Amino acid sequence: MCGIVGYIGNRNALPLIIEGLKRLEYRGYDSAGVALFSKGKLIVRKKAGKVANLEQALSDVSIPSTIGIGHTRWATHGIPNDVNAHPHTDCKERIALIHNGVIENFTSIKTKLLRQGHIFKSETDTEVLVHLVEEFYSRLHDLEKAVRAALKEVVGTYGLIILCADEPDKLVVARKGSPLVIGYGEHETVVASDASALIQHTRKVTYLEDGEMAVVTPTAVVIKTLADVEIHKDVEELTFDLEQIEKGGYAHFMLKEIHEQHETISNSMRGRLLPEEGDAKLGGLAGVQEALERAPRLILAACGTSWHAALIGEYMLEQYARIPVEVEYASEFRYRNPVMRKDDVVIFISQSGETLDTLEALREAKAQGATVIGICNVVGSSIARESHAGVYVHAGPEIGVASTKAFTSQLTALALLTLLLARKKGEMTSDDGIAFVKALEALPQKLSSILEHDETIFSIAKEFSGVQNFLYLGRGYNYPVALEGALKLKEISYIHAEGYPAAEMKHGPIALIDQNMPVVFIAPQDSTYEKILSNMQEVKARRGRIIAIVNEEEPHVKQLADYLIVVPPTMDLLAPILTIIPLQLLAYHIAVLRGCNVDQPRNLAKSVTVE
Repeated sequence: MCGIVGYIGNRNALPLIIEGLKRLEYRGYDSAGVALFSKGKLIVRKKAGKVANLEQALSDVSIPSTIGIGHTRWATHGIPNDVNAHPHTDCKERIALIHNGVIENFTSIKTKLLRQGHIFKSETDTEVLVHLVEEFYSRLHDLEKAVRAALKEVVGTYGLIILCADEPDKLVVARKGSPLVIGYGEHETVVASDASALIQHTRKVTYLEDGEMAVVTPTAVVIKTLADVEIHKDVEELTFDLEQIEKGGYAHFMLKEIHEQHETISNSMRGRLLPEEGDAKLGGLAGVQEALERAPRLILAACGTSWHAALIGEYMLEQYARIPVEVEYASEFRYRNPVMRKDDVVIFISQSGETLDTLEALREAKAQGATVIGICNVVGSSIARESHAGVYVHAGPEIGVASTKAFTSQLTALALLTLLLARKKGEMTSDDGIAFVKALEALPQKLSSILEHDETIFSIAKEFSGVQNFLYLGRGYNYPVALEGALKLKEISYIHAEGYPAAEMKHGPIALIDQNMPVVFIAPQDSTYEKILSNMQEVKARRGRIIAIVNEEEPHVKQLADYLIVVPPTMDLLAPILTIIPLQLLAYHIAVLRGCNVDQPRNLAKSVTVE
């Protein structure tokens, strides 16, 4: 997801904007730029590459200005270069615009504007939008009215800020499908695509909803609909601290977030367990609990890492709550005309709560009359606001692009939901519920003990950092762990990796196995343990090199595996919360040894807000 920062107030805008862009670097981007109003004109600087490149380009420039906008771009239309970077300007260079999202009908708009004499410099869809605003401004001579008129012609998604040299006392911002938050300071206002960019300056914020726009000045914010109806919105208080988005002495955010997981899963459970009753309470579901209990089926929809969490949630809910569950890729959900029934409950899982594919799937499910529940991490996010009810996972800000702590917190939330439903539906006894709660409460300490094996995992990483392929295999609850382990490796080290159910290996992937192929088995001593030992035998017979995640170094597995990583035992359904930890560390160390940018892997964005 691209990053947006806008400032208007009584301080020098440039340092605040640059600092905000740096706090958004984790979102993923390939170029950066700023536009400032100074001495009667717009000053625009933009560079391909990192914010540091932009800073260098500005190092010998003194630009006194109290209003400006900044952007980090993740390329969709046009290659990453200086010209395609934002901000984009109109023909007269009097209007500057930054934009997150995609303008789907930009080609037809551009064709019309070219006929009207507009000259384009970039390959982007965004530049079309600023020229469209220019066209309306030339007739209306009012920036707010021009933006409103332009957006009525636009098909697509946007989070945008516009600055005009002829009206330098305001910023005009608008949102449809791409998040924007407005922060209120003392005689200053900050606008950003993510609250982390403004928390240094204020905790008082308002989130724009789709179809809303705002005129922002240092002391006032007027919010309206695109139909020009004024809206009065509540001011909310940010709940996280600046320290939570700092590295805290770790080499990378990803490593910090791996090491935080004993705390974050505790936070996911805090106040939600009833140890004496062997039950759970999830206050955010109070309004839909009856719908959950009577639902003939549940649908879990998500993308990426959250989809892997959903797969594990399916296993949990079907085994313990005895309710049919389907897992859907949110990106495919609304395009295949899904069969929805009025009593269905659809649960949408997203770390950011802004994943556009997931958000659009949620809207489709609501339109068809289903009850929709959100499981997400970011308070105040779009999915949290648009769901009928939900569960926050309380993992805190996750800065590393490759999700780690949000995944284990999602699993914790799904385990709590499973316990809640199993008890309410009478599928779990009080004694079994008490045992379930005790197993959950033991997880943080067990997770901490796995981190003590970091040196062992690092030595394995050194052995395999030069390979080009990896295979991950698991069964039952640990099949999705194999998928997630493979995803982590390919995301940050750029090694090709695949995850499979272990029994499926002989239906094709076994052809890949030779002495150069490392194979990771997730093999805790669960109900599938004997079967997975047989799968190890098949790999060993073909000279594959085995890394095994196990509960103990017992003789059978020691004879088969070349490398062992021990994790503590737990209930089968909770094992993924533990077995994923060494795979996260393995991917991290391999990526570092290969010289990769762990926190900002190439081509990836933290939150995918385009389709």
